[in-house]
Amino acid sequence: MTAPLVLTLGEPAGVSPEIIAAAWRTLSGSDAPFAVIGDASLLRAQGVPVAEVMASAEAPSRFASVLPVIHHPLPAPVEPGRPDPRNAPAVADGIELAVSLALSGEASGVVTAPIAKAPMYASGFRFPGHTEFIAELTADAPYAGTRGPVMMLTARDLRACLVTIHVALDQAPQLVTADRITRTARVVHESLKRDFGITSPRLAMAALNPHAGEGGALGLQELEILIPTAEHLRAEGVDISDPRPADTLFHDEARRTYDAAICMYHDQALIPVKTLDFWGGVNATLGLPIIRTSPDHGTGFDIAGRGVARADSLIAAIRLASEMAAARAAR
Repeated sequence: MTAPLVLTLGEPAGVSPEIIAAAWRTLSGSDAPFAVIGDASLLRAQGVPVAEVMASAEAPSRFASVLPVIHHPLPAPVEPGRPDPRNAPAVADGIELAVSLALSGEASGVVTAPIAKAPMYASGFRFPGHTEFIAELTADAPYAGTRGPVMMLTARDLRACLVTIHVALDQAPQLVTADRITRTARVVHESLKRDFGITSPRLAMAALNPHAGEGGALGLQELEILIPTAEHLRAEGVDISDPRPADTLFHDEARRTYDAAICMYHDQALIPVKTLDFWGGVNATLGLPIIRTSPDHGTGFDIAGRGVARADSLIAAIRLASEMAAARAAR
């Protein structure tokens, strides 16, 4: 990497401060340096040495001995487990600053700690979540590829990518369209080359219906939408399978046959990811001009401040962002 990563603090009343401190303890001797955008006093309270820095470029030379923090003070006191909407604008500003550093090249990628949506909405935040906010912040930046955002969840050797995300299950079939599948597959195909260094990506398409529709007996989407879309994608050079039954797609031997799975709805991807590695799953956003990853968990208000939160997912997110940034830089 030519520049360090930047981490956003996320919801300050959640587990983010303690898992960021734990991540620095684990990674301080590694080659994945990062700077945190957040309140320096809150991070000092986690018992780690903190150095306030003016720019992310200072992080690599100091990372081994201190946690570099671009000080971004919070306007209201922080009580673990009790989010305060008065701090929400500072949370959003931290995300915006991190994205701007990545767009300028001062950061090689962004790792976002979890946010709490309710206090964000109460403060006037108008985006469903991180992904949509970052997509808008990067919308005007040049990008040579198919635009996302596409959500990829990773665990061990599984990369599961979503056609639909946070929608009710009865709405998913109407949203599984040829256009959505095509865009998702293109974004994933391009990202596996650019951000993962895979020369000839292999994609597996998960069927929407049980038994891949059983020839139409258990649903027509495979015959009418998924198979024709897979044929069209293969014609344009994307190596993607016809729809495969999801109940046989994620076991050990099956995962060796593809580099990423294109999943039709939320739980189809999230269940295998969290079964494989409940603590270490990572959420990566593909199809953006910047690298962005995040831990695959929420704010943990119920355990915030108790010192029991595990940093596995954040550490995995930092490592993945570092690897993706290195692959993109090499390309």
